[in-house]
Amino acid sequence: MPTTKIKMGRRSFIKNAGMGSGALILGFSFLNACKPNGSKENSIDSAPKEWFKINGYLKIADNGVVTIMSPNPEGGQNVKTSMPMIIADELDVDWADVTVEQAPLDTDAFTRQFIGGSQAIRLGWPGLRMAGASARHMLKMAAAEKWNVPVEEIETGNGRLMHEAGNHSGSYGEFASAASTLEVPEEVALKELSEFEIIGRSKKNVDGQKIVTGKPLFGVDTHREGMLIAMIVHPPAFGLRIKSIDDSKAKSMPGIRDIFSVKVYNDDYVKTFFDTRTFNEVAVIVGESTWQVMQAKKELEIECEPIVSSTDIRDRFGTSWEQHTPSGLESSDAHYRAMEKMSRTGGEVRRKDGNPEEAFGRATKTIERMYTAPFLAHNCMEPMNFFADVKNGRAELVGPLQKPEFTEQTLSARTGIPLENIEIKMTRLGGGYGRRSYAHWLVEAALISQRMEAPVKLIYSREDDMTDGIYRPSYMIRIKAGLDDKNHLMAYHVNAGGIPESPMYENRFPAGAVDHYLAEDWTIDSNITVGSFRAPRSNFMAAAEQSFLDEVAELAGKDPIDFRLELLDRAIKKPLEGVTNDYDPVRYAEVLKLVREKSQWATNNKNRGVAAYYCHNSYAAQVLDFEMVDGQPKVQKVVCALDCGIVINPDGAVNMAEGGIIDGIGNALYGEMPIENGAPTKSNYDTYRLIRMNEAPKEIEVHFVENEVDPTGLGEPTFPPIFAALANAIYKVTGKRLYKQPFASQLVSEG
Repeated sequence: MPTTKIKMGRRSFIKNAGMGSGALILGFSFLNACKPNGSKENSIDSAPKEWFKINGYLKIADNGVVTIMSPNPEGGQNVKTSMPMIIADELDVDWADVTVEQAPLDTDAFTRQFIGGSQAIRLGWPGLRMAGASARHMLKMAAAEKWNVPVEEIETGNGRLMHEAGNHSGSYGEFASAASTLEVPEEVALKELSEFEIIGRSKKNVDGQKIVTGKPLFGVDTHREGMLIAMIVHPPAFGLRIKSIDDSKAKSMPGIRDIFSVKVYNDDYVKTFFDTRTFNEVAVIVGESTWQVMQAKKELEIECEPIVSSTDIRDRFGTSWEQHTPSGLESSDAHYRAMEKMSRTGGEVRRKDGNPEEAFGRATKTIERMYTAPFLAHNCMEPMNFFADVKNGRAELVGPLQKPEFTEQTLSARTGIPLENIEIKMTRLGGGYGRRSYAHWLVEAALISQRMEAPVKLIYSREDDMTDGIYRPSYMIRIKAGLDDKNHLMAYHVNAGGIPESPMYENRFPAGAVDHYLAEDWTIDSNITVGSFRAPRSNFMAAAEQSFLDEVAELAGKDPIDFRLELLDRAIKKPLEGVTNDYDPVRYAEVLKLVREKSQWATNNKNRGVAAYYCHNSYAAQVLDFEMVDGQPKVQKVVCALDCGIVINPDGAVNMAEGGIIDGIGNALYGEMPIENGAPTKSNYDTYRLIRMNEAPKEIEVHFVENEVDPTGLGEPTFPPIFAALANAIYKVTGKRLYKQPFASQLVSEG
């Protein structure tokens, strides 16, 4: 049986272990973004009269009910179900006796209290197991003392303690009070993987019924007596700033309380990594109802002037970072011309293996291609919003955000309110994947409330959000490959860049699988604000790399799956010395073999594309079936193979995989945010095209590699490779290779 030592001081592990209503209260700090949550499929007839609420803890009540606080936001990843399953399994409690509560922000009790990077399950795994196993052991110790038997002889199961030889048994609730007085053990035994009874078995989303029946879970649902509504108006183009505001018409309209401007960050403030805001000064309209404020917005007139070029020193988690913002009104056409020029002039070398220049000179066959991708808007289903009540030197805020821990520090600096007087309550996110990491709208809401001396809910319209920036960057990549006389890949050169960041991951496949390899990159400054998007950078690198490898395989006269496996076999059997690759070639090969088997690739690959990619510590391979139906692109089926380690909640995992696949297909076919003279050309769903329900694949199969590797990420890994699987399938059907996203307009125009 595996054991784990308590990896923190026992004082910090037990935040509050005491007697109270007969409950064992086991608190624990969630190391490295653990995100425990709870669930309850059935109900307990009786409930304790009082719960003792602290941040980051597990509670066992006198009736056997277990409550687990969830310190991190829930953004649709289903961690509010999956993470408590880990605790409940190690605790040996009946899943029907588990419930969950969302914790407010509390940086004293938790570390890394935010979401991002598909890291919740991966980083939470050891701490959550430890918490459940420690509680179980303390209950066994309490029973052993009462029954006067060795603790090793006590068994547990379904929330009960049993000693067979002495004919003793009792519920966890009966021993919760006594267990709460005991010391946390120095070392606890963890279950063998074969002993799991909850992990690996599907459980329903604990918020599912509330979501589909419209119960108030999201920030936009927040309502308080006397609450005012606020909306913002920002300049119409990137590269402009507000010069003056004419509110003569809007201010006299019914229900309007005030119109003014706010600056999100003071001029002398050193911004941190997530302190991102395109338009630092915005106009604000405050009124009694959303409708009244929206009508007043139409009558508000703002005059703008060009920004001046600037260079800011920012803080990137303790390291200084210089950000240059140029002046001028930018356009997408000019962007592509500038990127193409940069892609031909080299860049900063990130990795170099062997002698690529000499190898290309010896190559029998060479191929070079260029790929591009536009800016993308996040388009969260729930618009940006936050509630704020700031008065008398205190601040209460309620709403959806991904990085509350960092936002709290910014808010304190901007409002002058000490951290201990700020309370941030986290609601469920109605979409995120990076957009809600940059919570300038929370700061705006607080500043508005502070000025109005009243509770305020700030709401962005769809147009406000879609034209406000924080886009997926625009990218370009040029890739060149050389084959020897036996059609083996002997040289590979990747040159990647973007506006205003590079998508490069220099240590990913096929790095390490080819003797002569060169990776270099570059960037172009921009005043268009970008930020994290689902699977940052990977979403483009996978699209380009995996599309290109299909062409190289065709040039070599090889099956595309066989070609990739040949490269991975090279990395397995003849690893390059002195270099480090991000990926494990054995695990990478396994997902390709699994998707080949499950899709029956060998018997039918005429209208199908394949792609595979490693990101966020996980591996995904996909085979996509494509058709043109009445001149329109149609994905019929996707078969997906995944290696994300141990799967906690199979249904939840499948749902995440399916969501990433559909999201990727939609963005690949339709997603783009063109810029003309600094202005986004699309502002709502009538022009910004998203995938529709009838355009989703008719069938998606998801298969998991079975292993005993600790769980890794799943929110993002199925998103990047689907772009290339689609592009490769389109080629099979139409004979047309597509190098520029989005794809649909290039197909329909010739359909």
